[in-house]
Amino acid sequence: MSADIRGRLAGLGLRLPEVSAPKGAYVPAVRSGPFVFVSGQIPLTGGQMTATGRVGAEVSPERARELSRQCALAALAAADSVAPLETVVQVVKVVGYVSSAPGFIRQAEVVDGASELLVEVFGPSGRHARSAVGMNILPLDSPVEIEVVLRVSEDDAR
Repeated sequence: MSADIRGRLAGLGLRLPEVSAPKGAYVPAVRSGPFVFVSGQIPLTGGQMTATGRVGAEVSPERARELSRQCALAALAAADSVAPLETVVQVVKVVGYVSSAPGFIRQAEVVDGASELLVEVFGPSGRHARSAVGMNILPLDSPVEIEVVLRVSEDDAR
């Protein structure tokens, strides 16, 4: 990955948010060898929920897609806390959970917000395997939650 990842983020009009404090008994991210496993990220702004509710009811699919993108950016901040983003060589896997109203079937479109952000940031290395799962309810009534697995250069000792 380019050492100018921060420049790419800035070029997209983005900056990494502060890593959110865990809302339970876990850590935001763990590095294990060349992999970084990021805990599920929900859409928080200043430590508070950005939006709540089920997609297809209280939250539109378009808004949920934006929130999915916000979650992916938060996932990058969490990953950066254990391995510099400049060391990312591949986005391996994304799992997106979508709190879905009865009958809502467009989960994949919602999670595309996260997937597209990762490709914008990392280019071809941002293409990944993915699951998009509809849920009845998510923690704190979040509309979306995004998990990410990254592969980083083993040359970094952080």
